[in-house]
Amino acid sequence: MRYRELGRTGIRVSEIGFGGEWLERHEEEESVELLRYAHEKGINIVDCWMPDPKSRDIIGKAMEGSRESWYVQGHLGSTWQNGQYVRSRDMKDVKPAFEDLLRRLRTDYVDLGMIHYIDSEEDWNRAMNGPFIEYVHELHEKGIIRHIGLSTHNPVMGRRAVETGFVEMILFSINPAFDMRPATDDLDSMFIGYDQEAYSGIDPERASFYHLCEEKNVGLTVMKGFFGGRLFNKEQSPFGVAFTPQQLIHYALTRPGVSSILCGYDTKEQVDAAVRYETATDDEKDYASVIAHAPLHSYSGMCTYCGHCRPCPVQIDIAMVNKFYDLATAQDRVPESVLSHYKALEHTASECIGCRSCESRCPFGVKVADRMAQTEKLFGC
Repeated sequence: MRYRELGRTGIRVSEIGFGGEWLERHEEEESVELLRYAHEKGINIVDCWMPDPKSRDIIGKAMEGSRESWYVQGHLGSTWQNGQYVRSRDMKDVKPAFEDLLRRLRTDYVDLGMIHYIDSEEDWNRAMNGPFIEYVHELHEKGIIRHIGLSTHNPVMGRRAVETGFVEMILFSINPAFDMRPATDDLDSMFIGYDQEAYSGIDPERASFYHLCEEKNVGLTVMKGFFGGRLFNKEQSPFGVAFTPQQLIHYALTRPGVSSILCGYDTKEQVDAAVRYETATDDEKDYASVIAHAPLHSYSGMCTYCGHCRPCPVQIDIAMVNKFYDLATAQDRVPESVLSHYKALEHTASECIGCRSCESRCPFGVKVADRMAQTEKLFGC
């Protein structure tokens, strides 16, 4: 298992994580065993947004004796009322729900205290003005939550979170289908009336959000990476083609700022399928060819950092150069941090010899040599 720094938290999380929302579908001991099995495979991060007692108890039992080797995303604002999940900012519900989380997880802290599910301006105002956010900061100051995070499906709200300065990481929904759609505060309506239209590349708002996270060193963990399994079935996939787990995991992990993708599991075999990514070949991880040959997409000229352009005869890491170029041009001026990281590359765009051999390999027809010239002009090397 490979591990990545989660933004500026100082935490190193497994590339493959555990999204816990399916745990309650099985007998308790079966789910406890599944979590422990995932941990044996190197998975060290688990998300617990679920307020139901069963799910929380399962995670607590699974971590018993190994708490220090797990990183927990525990959500504030996810409450259990009359046997149902309710998203709330009311402290009479929020505080007991978080105290219940700690008790059932058998711990006195969570590593990542998640401001739960902020998708709209109304959500933001309710959470960020008043006793709810005061409680979050109080818990942080006491060390009960080690780092402050936030979950959202909306890149506009994600950007707002980054700009607070105190949100250190974000749980965000990332997959090829979501990335093609504009920001919305209603995830359920994202694909209504859209199945027969062609995609037009990554939505600029989402691309800008990813780059901002990388620039500001705000870590991203990924939810909904498989679109609830729809992307495994060409009849349900908005692209009209099916992807594999390895392809979707690779897609998420190649987005700027991403540290871990939190997959949902029902069985040990599904854990194995996800962890198999760590030893997968480039061909097995190749999402770009799937998108490029999909009947419902238009991605021409856009770099997805997929790596098909390799190898470069002068050893330029073309995908990384393109990533820094996109990150820089998303701002009014080139940030010093981006310039510094770009100049630290072993080979920069100025070394491009214009052979264009990489262009013949690009699934999306990116004019790589032209991009290298633009990058050299922008960064000066």
